[in-house]
Amino acid sequence: MRFPLPLVPARLLRRYKRFLADVVLADGTEVTVHVANSGAMLGLMEPGARVLLSPAAGPGRKLPFGWELVEADFGAGPEWVGVNTMHPNRLVAEAIASGLVPELAGYQRLRREVKYGRNSRIDILLEDDARPPCLVEVKNVHLMRRPGFAEFPDCVTARGAKHLVELGEMAKAGSRAVMVYLSQIGSARQIGFARDLDPGYGVAFDAARALGVEAIGLVCRLDAEGIEVARHVPVVG
Repeated sequence: MRFPLPLVPARLLRRYKRFLADVVLADGTEVTVHVANSGAMLGLMEPGARVLLSPAAGPGRKLPFGWELVEADFGAGPEWVGVNTMHPNRLVAEAIASGLVPELAGYQRLRREVKYGRNSRIDILLEDDARPPCLVEVKNVHLMRRPGFAEFPDCVTARGAKHLVELGEMAKAGSRAVMVYLSQIGSARQIGFARDLDPGYGVAFDAARALGVEAIGLVCRLDAEGIEVARHVPVVG
């Protein structure tokens, strides 16, 4: 995934109201930008941090920029971290279509945002006339509290636990069900669960795994030009 327009550098002042942040541009102008992230963003909101912004595209945008990347140091030196949670579904779909996720290769059709279960939508549905459908739920991972170990979630997510329950039900009924945890921290070597931040999600994950739900860990390569899936890492309990 390449950014359609050059990203604009700025410094973070503050994030507030979940979807808003104030930044100062290189010329000293202070602006409010959109934050496409409902999580706590722990460790990614240090005042003064370098950030990269995407210029607003389209006449319906109320704010001039969207926050894409932030520079953070988790112990191995500064690196760019992706904070836009609108990208992971596209990134994973592109990686599957390009054959970069062997575990999910060989399906005839890929559809996104398909209704299933009890009033839910699956991020990616893989279909093949010769085998059961494969439901793929994608989660963005951008929490790191010790070098190399990325964690999900960064706050309580009842919605995330609900997805695990429904995927478990689909697996039990005979479908293939897969959780893909996509780290937008390039230095991640493992992906695990922040059970102290959301014990309920950990319990739901364990129950889903017992019913046959699979887990795949992927890590992105990020820079000012774009973001792409780069490699696999283990998902650990």
